[in-house]
Amino acid sequence: MNTPPAFSILVCLRLLLAVLPLPGQNLLKHDHQLSSPLTSYLRLNEGLWLLDNNIDPYIGGAFHHSPLLLSLFSTIVPPLPLIWAISDAAGAWALLRIWRARQGLSPQKGVMSDVENLIVSVYLLNPYLLLPSLALSTSTFENALTLLALMFASEGKVSSALLAIAFAVHLTPSSILLLLPILMVLVSSPVSHLASPRPFHGSLKRIPFLFGEYILYWLVLVGTACIIAGGSWNWVRASWGASLTLPDLTPNPGLWWYFFTEMFDHFRPFFLMVFSVHLVIYILPICIKFQHDPLYAAFLLIGVLGTFKAYLTLADPGLFLSMISIFPEVHGYLRHPIITTLLHLHAALLLPLQHVLWVSEGRGNANFYYAASLVMGMAGGAGLVDACWAGLRIAVGDAKVGAEENVDGEKGKVKVIWWEVVQQ
Repeated sequence: MNTPPAFSILVCLRLLLAVLPLPGQNLLKHDHQLSSPLTSYLRLNEGLWLLDNNIDPYIGGAFHHSPLLLSLFSTIVPPLPLIWAISDAAGAWALLRIWRARQGLSPQKGVMSDVENLIVSVYLLNPYLLLPSLALSTSTFENALTLLALMFASEGKVSSALLAIAFAVHLTPSSILLLLPILMVLVSSPVSHLASPRPFHGSLKRIPFLFGEYILYWLVLVGTACIIAGGSWNWVRASWGASLTLPDLTPNPGLWWYFFTEMFDHFRPFFLMVFSVHLVIYILPICIKFQHDPLYAAFLLIGVLGTFKAYLTLADPGLFLSMISIFPEVHGYLRHPIITTLLHLHAALLLPLQHVLWVSEGRGNANFYYAASLVMGMAGGAGLVDACWAGLRIAVGDAKVGAEENVDGEKGKVKVIWWEVVQQ
């Protein structure tokens, strides 16, 4: 594949980081901002040790990874940092292919331009994505699978796209938010139509058949996971159930953990339902409003996950921030990009500071760290709202000022403003 120079250089540097021993990498593995109980490398190693000693890793309540990852790293390859580096390279490659499909370019040839260098650089140099990968968080695999699903959908590869999203949903059930926009991309087009909205022009009759194929892949993965787990269903509650019941209240940059730490037990089921449904209610409104550009709808739903996910890590908002590079048509319509950037910078400084003060030094408390989490939530929400506004505002166009016009029979200068659509 014809790739920009930045891709080859940055992938080589990323592989070098995986091979060389890095000082402080153990500190990254223990950092709650970079990995959650569902994605932690330390929890994964604990599960592998339990499996090697013929102990069911899902009994104790500490292991929440999928049996597929357990089988991969216990029988096929060990959990080496090189696997995470390859996953990063695959994610950047997929993002580049999505950009080419959106521009109507050949996936193999493309265009050697500064834009493509920027796209791969924004992904591979994004600290929100690089640091969790160096911490060996499995959220790197989830991001790569998400981008691969969008890439295959953009290129019209139906089975590959549905299999990739089935894997992503199997690893993290919240990825189900992206299923509908991916189905819409498969039956329509990834090319930008933000500036010229129109009713959905894809074949709606194909969607039930595509959904049936997705269910088939998903059931195969579930059956495989059950076989790997020895016929036991304990993994379902430990892995998928953790996202819904929140059994582990380890601090993270998200908004759930502190709320349920302070929650009375008899209110807990109701608010777990409210928080879970809150994620789901965004699917239909966003997909209906952006039916003319389902790829942009998928991008916005990734932003929803990067703000309101149960076990949030920096890799979740990092994917949203990196993907904005493939939508240059909306950049000029963002209302407050500087404010959003400053909020992310503020959160990036506050989170590790409050984490050290509270967890390491014992000089702070949970309120300090949660305040930093709220700043992260504000940053994610500001970016999401701004991206949604820009996607709607581009359809209106730019304001133009007219010249002279007769007013009450007399010739005078007035401002006549009309709107010009910038893209047809």
